[in-house]
Amino acid sequence: MSVADPRLGRPLAAPEKIFDAMFRPTGVDGVYGRSGAYEAVIEGLGALITGMRDERAEVVRFPPVVSRALIEKSGYLKSFPNLLGCVCALGGGERGIGAAVERFEAGGDWTETLEASDLVLAPAACYPVYPMAAKRGRVAKGGLIFDVASDCFRREPSKDIDRLQSFRMREFVFIGAPEDATAFREAWRARAPRIAETLGLSHRIEAANDPFFGRGGAMVGRIQLEQQLKFELVIPVRSVDKPTACMSFNCHRDHFGEVWGLRGEDGETMHTACVAFGMDRLAAALFAAHGPDIADWPAPVRTALSL
Repeated sequence: MSVADPRLGRPLAAPEKIFDAMFRPTGVDGVYGRSGAYEAVIEGLGALITGMRDERAEVVRFPPVVSRALIEKSGYLKSFPNLLGCVCALGGGERGIGAAVERFEAGGDWTETLEASDLVLAPAACYPVYPMAAKRGRVAKGGLIFDVASDCFRREPSKDIDRLQSFRMREFVFIGAPEDATAFREAWRARAPRIAETLGLSHRIEAANDPFFGRGGAMVGRIQLEQQLKFELVIPVRSVDKPTACMSFNCHRDHFGEVWGLRGEDGETMHTACVAFGMDRLAAALFAAHGPDIADWPAPVRTALSL
């Protein structure tokens, strides 16, 4: 059933009406093939975001897997163990692998001898950039800016079009002095609504917290919310009353600086901040707001996305 968005003056398209325009089922919830129309929207969004990139930014594109040791050291395993996906492979040499195949052919479980590899699926695009920057030595005055992107994975199966297990993330990351990191985050918090407005999307920005794991994580989340370390730009996708976080603006303070030994020229621990764009959520928001047929979308929106 369509739900009216009073700010748009028209109803949101029902998820079941736009699913076929966007996705191709694979048999796994939250893991979909993507239609040509959907990919065209993603490409348009990417170009729009690139047009807002700081000219100093270094562009890095990471693979969908990352070092397990890096994720462990970063603290992700402690904070979000329920979301992490580990890359495993059959072990035991030729004999053990052959036995696993034989068990499968006999109707048994071939996964019994899986062994964890040194890789995990990337849970966010930015994690590899911090040790990469640290290896280069002291951070110069004015800081560093990176434009990073990656296919990401979080283990939260869902049939909802705005909560995928496999999704794409684009981020602008800043590493520098505390006041500069805060200024970077605040500048993007002020600029990002222009993207939503250009795309004809109803939106608002609100303080938020990450879904940290366990009782201790709930306390960390409350502190994050109280200290306003994270804000989200939310857009109606399935619901006007419960809009979806499509961009986030984050201050990590000195967490990654301490973990990776990021230091300024005077030895001060660097702070980090980032703005993250959920590319698939933004695309889903566009289809929900403007309908399944791109040809029917408002001309300014199609122009902005070069559609």
